[in-house]
Amino acid sequence: MGIRLAVCHVDVPRGTPEGLEAAARACRYQALIGTGADWVALAHHRGDQAETLLFNLLRGAGLRGAAGMPQTRFLADGVSLIRPLLEVSRASIESYLILHGLTWVDDESNTDSAFSRNFLRHQVLPLLADRFPAAERKLASAAERFAEARALLDELAVIDLVGHPSRFPLPVDCLARLDERRGRNLLRFMLCQHGVRIPSQERLSEVLRQLKTAKPDRHPAVVFGAHLLLRRGGQVCLETV
Repeated sequence: MGIRLAVCHVDVPRGTPEGLEAAARACRYQALIGTGADWVALAHHRGDQAETLLFNLLRGAGLRGAAGMPQTRFLADGVSLIRPLLEVSRASIESYLILHGLTWVDDESNTDSAFSRNFLRHQVLPLLADRFPAAERKLASAAERFAEARALLDELAVIDLVGHPSRFPLPVDCLARLDERRGRNLLRFMLCQHGVRIPSQERLSEVLRQLKTAKPDRHPAVVFGAHLLLRRGGQVCLETV
């Protein structure tokens, strides 16, 4: 078709705290960023969104996880990610491909139900669809509503920054004047802005308590994957481990 193709091979690290799928996704995104593109389009569809919502809820994610995958987001400086097929079913996509005589590649790993996402895709979602035919559409629609609620909480976090930019270091005073719920929301927003995997609510509450109550000569530090969150003087700092 005269479309330029570049194939990139990557080495996915094994045994990372985030798991094999997350490590592979990180490598994939880095490879896509390295192409020099302004926009990266991914082919996630409505079924993927429903699967993501279930997966995130079952692993204990909060509202941000329940919002599923956004249709657009920044991937890196100068690079935006879009998911133009997120509201389209897989069946519709396959029908289009067949109608136009196009072929596609199925990733062989997608059939391995040892991975939790594949288990949901091949075992749980079909079972739900048998009992609730509109399950996929309803779950994807719920993710949209959760995303709206998340956007409102993000706006509240910006208000609670009282003019401070949404980047670290963050003055401890921004957290100290808030109650626990709004403090967690602000900290969660800040971590997400920097690509840090959000911890459980219990751990986030404990981190917030340490940051707010530490004596001037104390420097509490918590590791979140590849990042270190710590208090240094009157500032909350985020560093790479």
